[in-house]
Amino acid sequence: RDVLLNIVDTIVSGTALDFRDKYFLRELSRIYEMPTEDVLNLNYLQRLLWRVDVIPPSLVLAQAANESAWGTSRFAKEGYNFFGQWCYTQGCGLVPNRRRVSAIHEVKSFSSIEEAVNAYFMNINTFPSYQFLRLIRQDLRQNKQSIDGISLAEGLGSYSERGEGYVQELRVLINNN
Repeated sequence: RDVLLNIVDTIVSGTALDFRDKYFLRELSRIYEMPTEDVLNLNYLQRLLWRVDVIPPSLVLAQAANESAWGTSRFAKEGYNFFGQWCYTQGCGLVPNRRRVSAIHEVKSFSSIEEAVNAYFMNINTFPSYQFLRLIRQDLRQNKQSIDGISLAEGLGSYSERGEGYVQELRVLINNN
């Protein structure tokens, strides 16, 4: 985010970007699933900044604790999946013991904790279901308010089948821990 902000400042100042900065913008656009032909467009860069943004540690930790039973679940122990992320290709993860016969999902396996955390961040910052969370974060940032886990939890109603109950569980975890 800091590099992206510096590049935006460079563009606003009228200074031309070097090849390295343009390459960085194209790669960031690809990673955050926002392809464009004009990575120098300021409106586009503002939309990219809304995705390339923080997720408060309190929210990350609350979700990890909730989704992995405080790190004790089979998925956390065997596949480093602390965030309950699913995948839909046979062999991509661990098959839940109580999966419906007609279901095809697996709980994604990761090769490291870092890979799992990165996948979680990309999921939150790119997947359409979490657009509301990103809008809340954008609003907090524009109003110069702190970006906190309690506020952003509101945008995670679609993360779990439990909906609003899940949001409340996360808020309780954040408040109590």
